[in-house]
Amino acid sequence: MKKSWAGVVAAGVFLTGAGTAAAAAWHELPEMTVQGVYFYEGRYKFNPPGQNHGAFEWAGYLHDAVARDGHNVYMQVRVEGHGAVRYYGKQGRTVSLHKSNWDGAQQYTDDAYIRACVDRGAAQSDLCTAELHYKKN
Repeated sequence: MKKSWAGVVAAGVFLTGAGTAAAAAWHELPEMTVQGVYFYEGRYKFNPPGQNHGAFEWAGYLHDAVARDGHNVYMQVRVEGHGAVRYYGKQGRTVSLHKSNWDGAQQYTDDAYIRACVDRGAAQSDLCTAELHYKKN
């Protein structure tokens, strides 16, 4: 009796974990490119409440496509109604990024914006890709 009950509990725990994993599945981000910056092999997911702060989690490769121009590149991400956060790459190199963005006052994030940019300094405005908007289903 105890063994069969333990089997039922174990199966329930497994199925609950599988449901959580399916709810937080990775989705593909399209390549983002504009003169000087290239973001590729991107992916994202919206974590459920209680998992990684319910964050908008994203990853990919950020490449400085014009190494000799003296400008750095960055990813710009904002969630909910908050200001944007920048994640810088390295001049003349490709870096792997894996980040999470969330609103600490909420249990989960369901609205996020992301784009790739070239930081051209104070004299010129930054050059950015179109901003992509994602909503949790």
